[in-house]
Amino acid sequence: MEMRFLIALLLLLAIVCVVVFYVVFWPGIRSRKIQQQAFPEVWLETVRRRLPFYDRLSSEQQTRLQYLIKRFLADHNFVGCAGLEIDDEIRITVAAQACLLILNKKGYHYRTLKSVLVYPSTFVATREVRDDLGLVSTNHTALLGESWDQGKVVLAWDNVEKGVCNLQDGQNVVLHEFAHQLDSESGVVNGAPILQTRGAYKSWAHVFHKEYEELNFRKQNNYKSLLDDYGATNPAEFFAVATETFFERPTEMFAHHRELFQELAAYYQVDPKQWLSRD
Repeated sequence: MEMRFLIALLLLLAIVCVVVFYVVFWPGIRSRKIQQQAFPEVWLETVRRRLPFYDRLSSEQQTRLQYLIKRFLADHNFVGCAGLEIDDEIRITVAAQACLLILNKKGYHYRTLKSVLVYPSTFVATREVRDDLGLVSTNHTALLGESWDQGKVVLAWDNVEKGVCNLQDGQNVVLHEFAHQLDSESGVVNGAPILQTRGAYKSWAHVFHKEYEELNFRKQNNYKSLLDDYGATNPAEFFAVATETFFERPTEMFAHHRELFQELAAYYQVDPKQWLSRD
């Protein structure tokens, strides 16, 4: 009886040791292994072509971006849909832009993300919609991108290429959908991602509510706006649209929506104006 108890105790201790190793030590070991892996020259050529401002990043930021891209590709599975074959061009193009959002943020994000599904072009999403009477109907919607809190991001490759070919038009489906992924880290996709301090939420809520209402007003009255009026759909879409504008048209956002720019700069911990300056 005592022998069985001893064996059971030893097995339990072994299991605890394995769990502790994988929870406490393995992430650090794995991170160092990824850091030590060389960043292939062909990948670097793709990054420079897709992110023309890459050479404007500091050497520390370049090293960090390379690590994040390697981590992204190691952690997340790419799936080609509707006959699209996934290659390194697709993987690096998507990963480089997704990792730009977390360039200066501590740790590694996108931990709940499992797969990136890529279609050749616009794809159709089928949804069941329930009306006020409780009747359910099927709705088919053509989409360029979609983010699921169940660990998936879906992208249309032709729109990804369109967005990356013009990094100053404020339209970028990768930045948009991965902003939703960051938003979902709080457990709810509502335009309020996890901020650094509790006090930051008060300022965030004030600025984002004011800017969201302003965009709604401009959309309803057919006034032009720096931000795409799709952001007036709901607060979550506003955050994603604001993220696109922040990274692609930072100088204009700083000039016309300074408080919004400052909130996003504090959250992302970067200043894209420095990357896109033409001096």
